[in-house]
Amino acid sequence: MTSSPSQSPSPSSPSPPPSPTPQGHPQRWLILGVICLAQLTVLLDNTVLNVAIPSLTRELHAATADIQWMINAYSLVQAGLLLTAGSAADRYGRKKMLITGLALFGVGSLAAGLADGTGQLIAARAGMGVGGALLMTTTLAVVMQIFTAEERPRAIGVWAAVNALGFATGPLIGGFVLDHFWWGAIFLINLPVAALALAAVVVLVPESKAESSRGATPGAPGQGDRPDLPGAVLSTIGMTALVFAIISGPSHGWTSARVLVSGAVAVTVLAGFAYWESRIPYPMLDLHFFRDRRFTGAVAGMVLITFGMAGALFLLTQHLQFVLGYGPLEAGLRTAPLALTIIALNFSGLSAKWTGKLGAPTAVLLAMVLMSGGLVSIALLTTHGYAGLLLGLVLIGVGAALANPAMANAIMSAIPPEKAGVGAGVNGTLAEFGNGLGVAVLGAVLNSRFAAAIPVAAGSLPAALAAAGSAKEKRAVTDAFASGLESSQLVGALAVLIGGVVASVLLRRAERDEKPPVLPLAPEGSAAA
Repeated sequence: MTSSPSQSPSPSSPSPPPSPTPQGHPQRWLILGVICLAQLTVLLDNTVLNVAIPSLTRELHAATADIQWMINAYSLVQAGLLLTAGSAADRYGRKKMLITGLALFGVGSLAAGLADGTGQLIAARAGMGVGGALLMTTTLAVVMQIFTAEERPRAIGVWAAVNALGFATGPLIGGFVLDHFWWGAIFLINLPVAALALAAVVVLVPESKAESSRGATPGAPGQGDRPDLPGAVLSTIGMTALVFAIISGPSHGWTSARVLVSGAVAVTVLAGFAYWESRIPYPMLDLHFFRDRRFTGAVAGMVLITFGMAGALFLLTQHLQFVLGYGPLEAGLRTAPLALTIIALNFSGLSAKWTGKLGAPTAVLLAMVLMSGGLVSIALLTTHGYAGLLLGLVLIGVGAALANPAMANAIMSAIPPEKAGVGAGVNGTLAEFGNGLGVAVLGAVLNSRFAAAIPVAAGSLPAALAAAGSAKEKRAVTDAFASGLESSQLVGALAVLIGGVVASVLLRRAERDEKPPVLPLAPEGSAAA
């Protein structure tokens, strides 16, 4: 017998109504496949574009600056909007924002594929960045809503493996498309994938939003009822300026006015964002999250792992093509074991099982040691044949399969479920920041070592090879470039190792803090409570 809504619940009856999905959404794994398909649309586009750069340069008569803006327009917009996109998803509905992101990404892809000039293509890529920001935040936020705490590590592992799938298949798909069609086809192939994902999201994905946005008490103002518009503006401007400074550093110089001004704007605006968020009762990003050692440990680890990994893999592609002489397709095939290892371990659930047995702190430390060892193997053994490279790629793959889901789960678990979108925005922002910083800093290490060994190079391998007259001089140029790559890979390995130690220590302290205190035994003869 149930009580009417006006009656107070009796102690014997359940006070709150039971959750509609106490064991997770009944179609959660199918929904995970749908949102991974949506995420794959974004990841494929970015990796395919790198393969298409020669075709874009030739057919659109694009200058180097145009090519850089084709790539960076997307990165700048997405990085700047990740936090805002996550907050909007929490407030207005994650399904709505996922649908909006797919629609915007599809329209942007159509405009990019039909562009007849560099300006149109750059504008289309910026529009795709808006859709990409919504997709990258809502997909992870939905995972947090439909899976139980026990299943989330495996689900996040599958979600993270899609990044590796995009990395592995993007160059292969791009090479095939460009061999048979014109350059615009690399953008138009997004359309059927986006359309399929859009239809599946409409049918299968449940709507979810923050409790404070549901209107449980109509007309009663409460925390979260007011959108944090100043915070959204400040975070967007600050992160855009920061990423712009990072990606401009290698080509314009770290002491150039362009970099210094944008860096100063980033520091000033982000400091204003932090001050604003700490003063208002309804912040978009609650800075109290950073007092959680689990959160700060995962944040530190995420930045350093993406710093080392993105920079090292960026350099590896140059090593394979410029030093070892592989073409883009062959280079992509030779780096595929990295992605295939991540996919195999995460799709099978082995990485989640190992993390559960070892515990997050130990798993993260072991993962970072493996990844660091893999980078050292690539730096020192690649010149002795493919076996050294293969060993390094497999070690990195095993480490990434363990570390990435564990840290993403730590970040998301430290944030209340109603803020899942903001948590996903933090995770994405850290990845973008680490990626950009890794490519910039490790690229700068390479350029400085190379320019010191070959002064005429000015940091450019093509310029140095063009200036070299004899085969012996060209060999000296490639050797100097290989030496610079080795130094950069070792710097990346050190960064990953430091990230592992820092993240592991903080995660272990967080676990210790969360354990209930051990109560002293009652004196003998006292009455039991």
